[in-house]
Amino acid sequence: MKRNRVVTDLDHRQVGRDSLFLMADLRVEGEAGEHRVKVRNLSARGMMAECTVRVRSGVSVTVNLRNIGWVPGRVAWIQDNRFGIAFADEIEPLLARAPGGAGVGEHTPRYLKPVIAAPDPRSLRKL
Repeated sequence: MKRNRVVTDLDHRQVGRDSLFLMADLRVEGEAGEHRVKVRNLSARGMMAECTVRVRSGVSVTVNLRNIGWVPGRVAWIQDNRFGIAFADEIEPLLARAPGGAGVGEHTPRYLKPVIAAPDPRSLRKL
């Protein structure tokens, strides 16, 4: 089923976006619980998310971005299973790309977690 797209001035912004693939948690105003969403692109002022959750244009949301935390915003547009979120305040999008930090948790893929450093060979005892 195709959803109607609401075109706003936000669709025509010339803001630098960082294309990436991250997972994030989303809370939708008026709904209980959290939804896992795929973050397809991210800028200082917003993001494009993809998931099966049904949202309405203009509804308030908060999204938990890795290394950034919970960011409030609102749904700016919807197209099929993708939608745009305009953040209430600007963020530093490069932080979400950084490995490790507070955002590493049970949902973080193994390949994104920090590598355990090998011990210094000088500190090892010979047998």
